[in-house]
Amino acid sequence: MILDLKKLFVNEGSVLPIEYQMDMSEVDFSGEFPLSKPVKLSGSVSNRASVVELDITASYVFSANCHRCGAFCEHDHTVEIKRVLATRVESEENDSIIAVPDMKLDLDELVFGEVYMSLPTKHLCKEDCKGVCSKCGKDLNEGACSCPTKEIDPRLAKLAELLKN
Repeated sequence: MILDLKKLFVNEGSVLPIEYQMDMSEVDFSGEFPLSKPVKLSGSVSNRASVVELDITASYVFSANCHRCGAFCEHDHTVEIKRVLATRVESEENDSIIAVPDMKLDLDELVFGEVYMSLPTKHLCKEDCKGVCSKCGKDLNEGACSCPTKEIDPRLAKLAELLKN
C-alpha cells in the first residue's frame, strides 16, 4: 500500500487513519511459512505541530511446530511501529525518522521488514514445554517415559558387573 502524504504534510492537524490487512503467507522463515493468516494493521499518520508521525500496530498469528516437542501451535504477536516522516533527512543514523522525499510511503515494505524482524526464533507451544525423550521419543508434556534415567557407559559395563558381585 502506497500512502500519498502530500495533504498531510501541508495541513497541520490532519490525520490519515490506517486499517487494512497484509498477506504475508508466502514468506519463508527458516523453511516454514508461519504467517498463514493476514497481518492486521491499524493506526494512523498524523501531522501535529508540523511533525508528521506514523503510529501503527501490526498484529499477526505465528503458526508453526514447537521447537521442543513438535506439536503444532499458534501464538498472537504485535509489533508497534512508530516513526517520524520527513521530506529530507540530514543524517541517516536515526532509525526513527524515515525520509519520504516524494511524499509517498510504501507501507508494505516498512511493515514487512518490521514484522519479519519480530518473528520468534524459538517457537514453543508453552513456556515450560518439556520436549520429547531423546531415547524413545515420547512427548514429556503428556507424562514421564519408562526409559532409565541413569545409563551406564558401555565402556564401563564390565566394571558395573564386578560391583554387582
